Amino acid sequence: MPPRALDPSGLFLIDKPEGPSSFAVVADVRRRTGARTGHAGTLDPFATGLLLVLSGKATRLAPCFVGLDKRYRTDIDLHAVTDTGDREGSVLEEREPPSHVELVRRLAGLRGEVELPVPAASAVKIGGERAYRLHRRGVAVEMPLRRSRVDALDVISYSDGVALLDLRVNSGTYVRSIATALGGHCATLRRTEVGPFRVEEADAERLIPADEALARLGPADAGATAREA
Repeated sequence: MPPRALDPSGLFLIDKPEGPSSFAVVADVRRRTGARTGHAGTLDPFATGLLLVLSGKATRLAPCFVGLDKRYRTDIDLHAVTDTGDREGSVLEEREPPSHVELVRRLAGLRGEVELPVPAASAVKIGGERAYRLHRRGVAVEMPLRRSRVDALDVISYSDGVALLDLRVNSGTYVRSIATALGGHCATLRRTEVGPFRVEEADAERLIPADEALARLGPADAGATAREA
């Protein structure tokens, strides 16, 4: 197979719909452009929202974009905990949803630096194999803890045991782990921001030049850019 083209080069902002995997979205862009293509942070098939897709020569800049902070909106159903932390998992325990006061108390304990177990249905490798593959086969494993930084965790609404939350977190934070820690699971999950990029800007037909995309990163990210170049 011949190597993929290095042009067009730049960054696509894609609003991923529910259903396809991040890999499927990347493959669609690759078919359309014929260029080498990759993404800068996956989204689960059930999740929607902003996916940064790098094209051509810009794929080498992936480390500059992968570590950017993220913002999400999620509906957390507090009636049940599932084994995946989302609505696609099996119910482990049904619960009486907390009062609004109790919900606020739980949220307070999840802001700042926190350590939470990685979800069983994740891409983390356990003994050399992806955790989600082990989970699909019914293999029970003890998931590792991951230190995360939660900069904002705010209630937009709370009704009938479902909390709509707005979160700002560092790269690598699993919103499903936060849902489990609250005593529920993610019924919906939408990524609204990645670093300085917002889902409202998404346009699958518009290619942002690499230098323009890099210019929008903050000083810390610009330093990472210099180290990777």
